[in-house]
Amino acid sequence: MIEFVRLENDEKEIERMSAMATAIVREHFDPLIGKEQNDYMLSLFQTPGAIAAQLAEGYRYYSVRKDGEDIGFTAFYPKQDAMYLSKFYLYRQERAKGYAHAMMEFVESETRKEGLQAVELNVNRFNSAVKVYEKLGFEIIREEKNEIGHGFIMDDYVFRKQL
Repeated sequence: MIEFVRLENDEKEIERMSAMATAIVREHFDPLIGKEQNDYMLSLFQTPGAIAAQLAEGYRYYSVRKDGEDIGFTAFYPKQDAMYLSKFYLYRQERAKGYAHAMMEFVESETRKEGLQAVELNVNRFNSAVKVYEKLGFEIIREEKNEIGHGFIMDDYVFRKQL
């Protein structure tokens, strides 16, 4: 059985989340976007300071645990008429075991509690997770190219799932 443990504004837990996020994101995205861009993005979004700032802005981070061990994490926040799913990651060895479905059910439940009727997210167009999101019921609603600094561009699909 998996459980979702909300990250509070606790320095030690934020550091632990940052370490987990860095490990998972590095192993998944270094081959996809290159180490240089991934290092830059990790410095923007997954350092302890960045996570603390996101928590202060209303992000909700959750560790995904199985038998008391972290297997991944998710983060989301209300944005306009939808819940924006910012992070949705599992360690490589935990993928393809049905955990993504349980994670999405949790996100959808939290979305409904907010009175929102959809979940949205951005996914790199070349990410293998595109197929996962399609299996989870998401549809592409547009494409986006966003400059993030230092000459790097995020080339994404924007997915939406109506609940």
